Amino acid sequence: MTNPLNRILLITLTCLFCSVAYGQSKDSSRELKRLNAKIDRVRVMVDSLELDNQILLPELMSAFKQAVKSKAQQDSITLVILKRINTLSNKIANLENQSKYMDSTALEIFNKLVLVENKIVTLTNSYNEMAKLRSGEPISSEPKYNSAQYKKTYMASLGHFQNQNFSEAISGFKDLVSSDATNDLADNSQYWLAECFYSQKDFKRAIVEFEKVFTYAGTDKDDDAQLKIGLSYQSIGNVEKAREEFQRLIDYFPGSEYYPKAKEALKQLSIN
Repeated sequence: MTNPLNRILLITLTCLFCSVAYGQSKDSSRELKRLNAKIDRVRVMVDSLELDNQILLPELMSAFKQAVKSKAQQDSITLVILKRINTLSNKIANLENQSKYMDSTALEIFNKLVLVENKIVTLTNSYNEMAKLRSGEPISSEPKYNSAQYKKTYMASLGHFQNQNFSEAISGFKDLVSSDATNDLADNSQYWLAECFYSQKDFKRAIVEFEKVFTYAGTDKDDDAQLKIGLSYQSIGNVEKAREEFQRLIDYFPGSEYYPKAKEALKQLSIN
């Protein structure tokens, strides 16, 4: 026969065990519900991502294809532009070469016109002298200016030049070089006549007048004129002729004060 105390103890333990088991079962049920809820939320997120992917993927593919197509178009346009730039560069180079040739030709024609002008003046003077001979009028062999008058006119013309009254200076120097080419100041007059045209930026006429300086024997203005001829050609953009003239100064006037300047000008032209 079972002891009543033992029976009570057994019943108590059984109730306690059932209570613990029930509690654990209840906790497990709650945890399971929480896990299911999390799974549901993840599933909703996955479904949402899949939906977004279905919507966005075609758009991204379309955008990518458009970008590729656009880049190809840009590359094609760039190639066309580069070809046009190259064509224009070649045309510009041809025009520059033609311009140099035209400048050289124009200067040659201009030189010839000046020579013709000088011949006309000479012929006119000869005609006037012949007319005087026919009329029996005595021809004076005396120059227009004596030495003092020549120097006075020279200084006055030089003053006009320094004051930038170039028309007056040109008139005075022209009168001097045409009246007496043997005067000691004749070569200087010719040089300053050329300087008048150079200062007025009439470089083509200046070149012609500077060249005349070399016709005066024993002139000390030859290296000055040689430098200015080079600078004049440089100013009108005829680089090749400018190089030649600067090199001529270096070769023929090694002791000139303008030698370093010609060397530097030649160096700069070679760099450019």
